[in-house]
Amino acid sequence: MSQSDLEGALQQLKNIETELEAKALQNKQTKKELDETRKLSLLMQSDLDEARDLLQKIIIKLSKEKLHLVNLKELNKELNSKYSTTTNQLNAQILALKREMMSLNDILKKSEMENELKNVKIVDLGRKLNRALASRVQELAKFRSEFFGRLQDVLKNRRDIRTVGDRFVFQSEVLFASGASDIAAAGKKELAQLARTLNSIAPNIPKKINWILQIEGHTDHIPISNKRFQSNWELSAARAISVVEFLIGQGVPADRLSAAGYGEFQPLDKRRDEIGNRRNRRIEMKLTQR
Repeated sequence: MSQSDLEGALQQLKNIETELEAKALQNKQTKKELDETRKLSLLMQSDLDEARDLLQKIIIKLSKEKLHLVNLKELNKELNSKYSTTTNQLNAQILALKREMMSLNDILKKSEMENELKNVKIVDLGRKLNRALASRVQELAKFRSEFFGRLQDVLKNRRDIRTVGDRFVFQSEVLFASGASDIAAAGKKELAQLARTLNSIAPNIPKKINWILQIEGHTDHIPISNKRFQSNWELSAARAISVVEFLIGQGVPADRLSAAGYGEFQPLDKRRDEIGNRRNRRIEMKLTQR
């Protein structure tokens, strides 16, 4: 074999080797594409299975909805039948009520005519009653003014015992120690003078005036909590009761007295300082009628 034949054979081998490498690369690429196709096929199969499951659920739900719709139609049919019967019954009841209302209107007209005659008498009676009440209020106001005037003279116009509107006001310090409901000795002296004044005026008050002396206890806003009192409500009520009991002991009739406690909820002074607190700690007395 000549040199040129040998070189030609080598060249052919190289060409074949190049073609084989190209084929191998092509096969590798084809295999990769095949693998990706298989993966995609698996994913599509999974999606298809999920779609089948979802479709099955939808079919089941639609079947239930269809059954529910059929039941609703039957129920609607039944209700329509009942409604028709009920409507007829209601119409009959309405007609009966209209007849009854017409009868009641006739009775009402007759009653109104009778009431007009009675109202004339009632209005006249009311006027007489108002005049009588006004007269009693004026008489009581006169005795209240006399009562307060005498008290002011007896108590020497003390600044801690004063008149506020239609009420006589004792500052708590005049009667009680702090946080206590027992009347102090000095307080008993002042209340004894009040009782004597009231007892001297009471016989002059006409019997037709059903008068009463209201005793009201008030505290400041500062909370209290000790062994005896858990709140300002309890303290104010206990102080008012102590005053009532003392006045009864001084000869004031029990049926002419009342006691009430208002805690801190009806202040005279809205300030929250010591001046306001001192003004709000008080016993109020009001001569009024039942």
